[in-house]
Amino acid sequence: MKILFLGDVIGKPGRDAVSAELLALKTRLAPDLVIVNGENAAHGFGLTRAIAEEFFAMGVDVISTGNHWADQKEILTYIDNEDRILRPRNYPPGTPGRGANLYQTPAGSVLVINVMGRVFMDALDDPFASVDAELAACPLGEAADAIVVDMHAEATSEKMAMGHFCDGRASLVVGTHQHVPTADAQILPGGTAYQTDAGACCDYDSVIGMDKNEPLQRFVRKISSTRFSPATGPATVCGVFVETGKGGLATRIAPVRVGGRLGQTLP
Repeated sequence: MKILFLGDVIGKPGRDAVSAELLALKTRLAPDLVIVNGENAAHGFGLTRAIAEEFFAMGVDVISTGNHWADQKEILTYIDNEDRILRPRNYPPGTPGRGANLYQTPAGSVLVINVMGRVFMDALDDPFASVDAELAACPLGEAADAIVVDMHAEATSEKMAMGHFCDGRASLVVGTHQHVPTADAQILPGGTAYQTDAGACCDYDSVIGMDKNEPLQRFVRKISSTRFSPATGPATVCGVFVETGKGGLATRIAPVRVGGRLGQTLP
């Protein structure tokens, strides 16, 4: 099975870049499932119904999110009726939406789990227990032909720990939230593909995708003057591409970077 995962899409520049590049990526890589992290897609904060439907029209199959998933309040009613959108699994019971779902593709079934870290983040339920419960309920190679875990977290150590925690039980563990693609794409000893952060789909002449002027002012002068807003230059599409083999374990992982300022890296 082939899976394409794209990192945090930031505002309209990120959406436009995904729209411009996704068809070519799908033609080249022929993925069976396309996952996009969309928690920053609405002007940098949250996700709306219209933007979600824009992603689906582009050919995105699943939208994962993170700590900004509920910034646009309209999502709270929409997410209950749209199982292609996930919010972090370790939110308390009763939170709208779902944190994991099994998706059917012509090549087989894929369990996608979205979870949020706790180091330097909101104090949610234990992400490791949340992931463990999903993996136990839907084992790789038995109930699911492939399993993807989006670990939305600040600390690289927590993301790496999740990778090793899932090794041999998931096809891919990939980090989001930091918006900078890491250079550690690898297959762990047990057969799980891993990358600490997929990066963002955004203009990289920025501070993690945001117009650089306001973050610079806050760092230098310790004063805020306006809200953060997405940088509006040409965006780079960043993500990872994974192929699985026997038992749903990874046989290949490769970074994906197309357009913008970061140049081109393709499998």
